[in-house]
This record gives sequence, structure tokens and C-alpha cells, in this order.
Amino acid sequence: MEELRVRQRKKAATIEFTDGHDTGSEAKSGPAFPKVYMLLAAVLALALYNFLALVKSPLLGAPTRHLPGVPTHYVPIFTADEAKRDAVVEAFKHAWLAYERDAMGDDEYHPIAHTGSNLTEAGAIGYTVVDSIDTMLIMGLEDEYQRARAWVADKLSFERDGNFNTFEITIRVLGGLLSAYHLSGDDPVFLEKAQELGSRILPVFETESGLPLSLINLALREGVPDRDTGGLISTAEASTLQLEFRYLAYLTDEDTYWEKAENVMAVLRASAMTSGLVPIFVDSKLGRYQTSPIRLGSRGDSYYEYLLKQYLQTNQTELVYREMYDTAMTGIQTHLVKRGLSSQLLYTAELNPERTQNGELGWRLTPKQDHLVCFLGGSLMLGATTSGALTHNVSVPPSTDELTNQGERDWLTGVELIDTCMATHDTQTGLAPEIAHFRILGDGMDDSAVPADWYIKGARPNAPPPFDARYILRPETVESIFIAFRLTGDPKYRDYGWAIFQAIEKHCRIPTGGYASVINVDQVPVEHDDKMETFLMSETLKYLYLLFADSSVLPLNDYVFNTEAHPLPVFNPTIRTGFS
Repeated sequence: MEELRVRQRKKAATIEFTDGHDTGSEAKSGPAFPKVYMLLAAVLALALYNFLALVKSPLLGAPTRHLPGVPTHYVPIFTADEAKRDAVVEAFKHAWLAYERDAMGDDEYHPIAHTGSNLTEAGAIGYTVVDSIDTMLIMGLEDEYQRARAWVADKLSFERDGNFNTFEITIRVLGGLLSAYHLSGDDPVFLEKAQELGSRILPVFETESGLPLSLINLALREGVPDRDTGGLISTAEASTLQLEFRYLAYLTDEDTYWEKAENVMAVLRASAMTSGLVPIFVDSKLGRYQTSPIRLGSRGDSYYEYLLKQYLQTNQTELVYREMYDTAMTGIQTHLVKRGLSSQLLYTAELNPERTQNGELGWRLTPKQDHLVCFLGGSLMLGATTSGALTHNVSVPPSTDELTNQGERDWLTGVELIDTCMATHDTQTGLAPEIAHFRILGDGMDDSAVPADWYIKGARPNAPPPFDARYILRPETVESIFIAFRLTGDPKYRDYGWAIFQAIEKHCRIPTGGYASVINVDQVPVEHDDKMETFLMSETLKYLYLLFADSSVLPLNDYVFNTEAHPLPVFNPTIRTGFS
């Protein structure tokens, strides 16, 4: 694996958000010009405009201005790398066949103990099986698919008297069923199960504001507040149900699914700050954001992800989501995007609320970036070529004359953020940690003991590793790499993905079957945590497969991927949406 030697961080600062608006001074009228001079000026301006247009025109052979982040000398690649693609398929089979052998039907898998476990004592709800089916369909694994389909048809039951996380069951199980329905050629067994599950989840929206409760009892069909958060719900969980419920409404002609999910976005929009940034907790009764951290990692990440994807899902017809997305990206660029000290790596910081001595609310900037944030690089590049595009069909790779100023800004930030996420793979294992901190001026760190760019907080020689040092088979970096490759055809992104895949194979693969998390990415030989997350087969290996597959497989113009990597087709809505 190619060595990536970079590490960093940026100075903390206090940022105040205001709801005020700048007011400009009134324009003063000047002396009147004779009409003949005004006409002459207009003619000259038009001539100059036409001349500049001709100079820029490709017909004259003049190149457009180079877009940052796009190499000037490379041949875009769009065909499959069959050897690497097939290696990913073999890895998926190594994971799936072990799970099928030891724990078929159980929600989670423990490959070292050769056993499974369920989310509640009420029984399994198909987390691993349903999460994996569309990957089998995409990879052409017909035998494995038929066995998984039979389990769904004959054994999958939602009559479970237990409390399940609303967000997780929606993105994994509902999303997986809907994707399987589409990719299987509309096999009714998947839609029937999806409709049953959707109807059982609906009661979570029965709150004063219409915001969903965090938990759902599937058997009782009752929403349940989360005691661990004092009844508050996380912003990401409330705003990451929309792709799934909207597509279910489209397929079934039951508008209530759409209306419930859409109302959530209307409530959140009404409570949002003018910066476009949102705290990570919201009160389901009041429908208002609560004072809490602002970040792009846990509990915040997919709020921003789904703003763009809701706009794309309905064929760019709902402009309200484009407006919300554009505002949020400007807020991120203004307040959260920072650079490290030594290598100037670009990263996103977090804002944490704190009270000043006068009792006023202030915000402390923390140079911390979750691995979860690494979805943002690819998302920004995708947003640049859609929301930030001047034309409907942007070329691959795009050129500057196809993007707005915001689109070009977001493109460059996305490219650099992917490079930073790859830099966090500069560890003993080549795997990235769960959380990275970046160096800032005056951080008091010992330069002889801590890298100059980024570090794992709490990591010390000969000491137990902190939680931040784990790699739990996460997909976010390979997700961004996949999107970046599709938008550029740049072979470097395949090199990035292959390096990550090789590190997973070397350090996470269990010889008897399956893959396990690594407790410390900076320790070799590794120590494993005996758990294979379902998103390994749903997301990580799927995105790696698509990275090396022919680019005609699931084109980005025709599909949006939910936050669990379940591809859903772009469609034109058949109902008039009140929110948009």
C-alpha cells in the first residue's frame, strides 16, 4: 500500500451566529447622460461580451480555465477493472457465507465466536440479511440471493415486541427492501414487506410537532422516546427517513408516507438558523432545535447528506431542498472548514456551545473530525455537479464553465477533504481511526510525541487504546472515493480504494470466515473486536465493487444511494408536495 505521510489541525476560535442582515447604503443618483452616449455604451458593451464569448468558445480551440482538483494530463477510465472487482466479490462471499453458516437470520454476526445476536430479546428483524440483498443483486450472486430471498419470504417477521431505533430500521431494513424490490425487477415479496414495515413505523410521527420519536415498538405499533437523550431526538435521525418513505409512497400511492416525512423537513427548516448549520438535537414536542453541538459527524451527518439527495431523488424538481442544501454548504464553508498546521490539510471542525462568564451563549471550535464526516467529500463533489451546475448534464470530469462559483468552491473542498480522509489512513495498519483530532496553534501538545498534522486523542505507547483508535469497517471514505471516481474517471481514486481494500483484507479478515473490527489501527499485529457490522456488506464492499465496476452500473444520474448505500431510482413525483 502506498504510504500517505500527512497529519494536522487548526486554531480554535469562537464563532457567534446572528440572525441579523447586512444593510447596504442607499444609491445616489448621478448626472444624466445624453441618450446617444448611453446607446453607444450599450453597443460597445454588447460587442465586448460577444468578443469574450468567442475567445472562450471551444470552437476556436481556446481551453477553458482549469478546474482545481482535476488533473490536466490523464485519460479518464470508465471500464471495469475486472481483477479488483472480482476480488471484492470474493471478499463479500467470505463475509456472507460465514454469516449464513453461523448465524443466518440473526441481526448481527460475531465471526470469531461463530455466532449471531439480535438487537432485542423479541427476535430478529433481518438486519444483516436485508441489508445485504441488493449487494448480491448488484454483484450477480444469484445463488446467495435466492437463499436470502427465501428467508425474507418465509421467515422475516416484524411482529416483534421490542423497541427498535427508528432511524436504523428505516435506513437498513426499509431501505434494503425497497432497493431489493427495484433491483430484482419488482419482486412483490420485497414491496409487501416494505409496506408492512412502513405502516408499523408510521406511529413515530404522532407527536405534537410531527417530528419522529427515536424508537418504535413494531408489534405494538407505538413510538417510544429515548430515555438516554431526555426525550430529544437527534437531527440526523429525524431527517434521514425521507428518501425511504417518499419512495415507498411513490410505489404504493399512499401519500401519508410522503406527508409524514416531508413535514419533518418543514418543521426543521422553520427552526433552522440563518447560517444553515443545525444543532444535533431537536425537541420532538416543540419542534425546535435545542442548544447542542454543531457537527458533521454523529447525530448530524446525514441531515446534510439528505438535503442534496432529496433534491436529486425527485429529479431536481423540489427547489426547496436545493435552497436548504446551498445555504447549509455555505454555512459549512464559512464556519467549519479549517486547515491544519503542517501540511495544510483541509478538515471540518465542530462547534460546541458554552456559556461565557456573563452567561451569554458562545461557541467553541474543536478540531475534531469523525470518520463519519468522510462522506462529505464525495457529497460536495456530487452537489457541485448538480446543485452547483450551470448545465443539466455536466461533463466528466467537469470544467469550470459548467459550474457556478459555489459549485467550483464545493468541488475543490470535496477533493481536498477526500485527500485528508486518505491521510488518516497513514497508520500502522493503513486503516483510519474512528475519530481524528488536528493540531492547532497553542494546543500544548508535545511535538516530539504527537504528529505534526493529526493524531488519535488519548493514544499513548504501551497503554490501552482509546475508543477513537478503532476501525469498525466503516464505508464513508470509500463512498466518497466511489463518487469522485464516477465524476472524474481519475485512476488515482481506484488506487485509493484498492489500498483501503488491501488493508481490510490484511487486518480485518478472519480466516475461518467473516471480518472483524480492529481495536487499534496503530498496532500491529492487530487485536480484533468480535463484531462484523452489517454495513460492511451493505456499504463498504458495495462501494468498492462499484468503484472497480464499469461506470454504467448504477449511474449517478439515475440513482441516489440512501445513507446505508441502498440505491433508489430517481423519479418524478406523482403528487403535489405542499412543502416544495
